[in-house]
Amino acid sequence: MSTLADSDPAARAESTRAASARPAVAWIGLGIMGSPMSENLIKAGYRVTGYTLEPEKLDRLAAAGGTAARSVAEAVRDADVVITMVPASPQVEAVAYGPDGILENARPGTLLIDMSSITPQTSIDLAKAAREKGIRVLDAPVSGGEAGAVEAVLSIMVGGEQADFEAAKPVFEALGRTVVRCGPHGSGQTVKAANQLIVAVNIEACAEAVVFLEKSGVDLGAALEVLGGGLAGSTVLARKRDAFLNRDFKPGFRIDLHHKDMGIVTDAARAVGAVLPVGAVVAQLVAGLRAQGDGGLDHSALLRGVERLSGARL
Repeated sequence: MSTLADSDPAARAESTRAASARPAVAWIGLGIMGSPMSENLIKAGYRVTGYTLEPEKLDRLAAAGGTAARSVAEAVRDADVVITMVPASPQVEAVAYGPDGILENARPGTLLIDMSSITPQTSIDLAKAAREKGIRVLDAPVSGGEAGAVEAVLSIMVGGEQADFEAAKPVFEALGRTVVRCGPHGSGQTVKAANQLIVAVNIEACAEAVVFLEKSGVDLGAALEVLGGGLAGSTVLARKRDAFLNRDFKPGFRIDLHHKDMGIVTDAARAVGAVLPVGAVVAQLVAGLRAQGDGGLDHSALLRGVERLSGARL
């Protein structure tokens, strides 16, 4: 279906001017979250150049209207904003440092936004190293999973300077619904660690309730419907209801990644003297599920761990 911009030269020209007025974006990491997020920026009119290790993801970006780069250096060279969305601290360090990395190839004044979930200290160290190159940094991890990325309704928790946060707001608003600066560098990652603690405990509680309900002979669909409408209701229950009902654990957020995040929150809590007794137990349950070979499944697969403990043969 054609649009006004397709048929009206003036509208096309205005659309082109609007796009050129937006900062050029380099997107590094096109996984389960990164691909739909980068595509939402393209839909919002941003010029996006992307790089990832998977060629098929670069083809997907190009089909959506982006530009594929052959390296990190090529992707960031002409960018105003660089966004990284990779699995963990080692991957952030790999794309940020070294002769082919972001810091050596991005222009001074570039805004680097790391949306990965990593340790707070990694974010603090990155901001310090980038400052020496004249590059501004925000740590901006997200919550909302694959569905939130696709629907552009993510919650984005940001650490860094207020002025840089204000400059990045239009980009964030194309990706999420709740965007909050939480404090200085590393604060976004600290809040994300707390988020992952809450999510893991919530999923585990839901999983235990599912097994309890089924073993009691209750209609699970009816039970989850009424629980979702009361104080027990949560975004986790709403988002993962079908996964629990259908045992569909296609990864939206993998157990492997939540295992990494539970390590982050337990280490960070130890460093500040915060005791997390329930979190420590759930961290071990996540680790156990991963050790049993379920690391590639969605974190709602914590249900499988509870079923095993309750005598199910999976």
